[in-house]
Amino acid sequence: MAAKKNPAAPAVLSPRALGRATLERQLLLRRTAMSAKEAVGHLVGLQAQNTKPPYYQLLARLDGFDPAELAGLMESREVVRIVTMRSTIHLHTAADALTLRPLVQAARDRELRTFRKGLAGVDLDRLGAVGRQLVEERPRTPKEIREALLTEWPHADPQALGVAARCLLPLVQVTPRGVWGKSGGVTLTTAEHWLGSRSEPVPAPDATVLRYLGAFGPASVQDMQTWAGLTRLREVFDRLRPQLITFRDENGVELFDLPDAPRPDADTPAPPRFLPEFDNVLLGHADRTRVIPPRYRGRNGNGNQAYGTVLVDGFLAAIWRHGGGTGTAASGTRILTVQPLGRLSRADRDDVTEEAVRMLRTMATAGTDANGYDIRFTTFVDFER
Repeated sequence: MAAKKNPAAPAVLSPRALGRATLERQLLLRRTAMSAKEAVGHLVGLQAQNTKPPYYQLLARLDGFDPAELAGLMESREVVRIVTMRSTIHLHTAADALTLRPLVQAARDRELRTFRKGLAGVDLDRLGAVGRQLVEERPRTPKEIREALLTEWPHADPQALGVAARCLLPLVQVTPRGVWGKSGGVTLTTAEHWLGSRSEPVPAPDATVLRYLGAFGPASVQDMQTWAGLTRLREVFDRLRPQLITFRDENGVELFDLPDAPRPDADTPAPPRFLPEFDNVLLGHADRTRVIPPRYRGRNGNGNQAYGTVLVDGFLAAIWRHGGGTGTAASGTRILTVQPLGRLSRADRDDVTEEAVRMLRTMATAGTDANGYDIRFTTFVDFER
């Protein structure tokens, strides 16, 4: 009887190879003709803690992107802003808002427990019911929600009451908040009320694991747990193992992937891309070295201040912001400042400048001089302080 052959050891993927695979799936190796709604769904949502980043995220990924397209989706309620992964606001399709929010409810329950001291004596089931009635009667601001709940529980901590409402209810930020070219404060109602549909029961995470790998893979269990803010996903990956393939990173960590997902050659060219603060490609893994070189860890922000990220050759190479720099600009000229984190060649600077002008032209308001752009390479953050 022939001895069984040992299965071949999983291939080892370098950070560069992992980065190229993720950039391909994140639509960052080349712009795609995908619609804005399709892209939001494919990427399993866009980080939207601030109002403008979703527009910049799609500009970096979609060919011919027009901010009005995404604004229209928000106004027609086809996409919404809601707290999901990592307890942060994400922009999701309506269908995903009704399924992903229940999926991460366990994480919201854990978050709520950290505020239990300020909620002593509060019946959480009743708080959820009172809160739902308030915001479904009409959309309300966080301040209005806190003040109304305080009339029911005057001895509770106001902040804890507000957090409890956010954790217990699937609250969406209603328009005009987040609509390009319009302004509006945070006003909240439930996803069910805003979308006219009930949330799904808590789904099994299997389908979301597969979607995550399709947008962020190859990835480890810990990578997805970091992205989603969930725990105990090992058994889910093990259950799905027969339909997945595995690799190892250079540290020996097991990585899972979809068999037919793209994994470009590590030397595939990666053009410069301007990303806003908190883009999920920077936050979607526990080990972020596939996009952020170890020497630049933490350099896309300073304390509580986050900056835009510039990818060069697929890796964090600079940060950016609107305005800034020294000297003055001609009237009507838009200034964008780029701070390289290391040396950029002249060719890299030329490519970064071209991409910056493209971004500014697309995002310009009506009446802006089409040629009035001043791209400056200089320091605006001292990371040594």
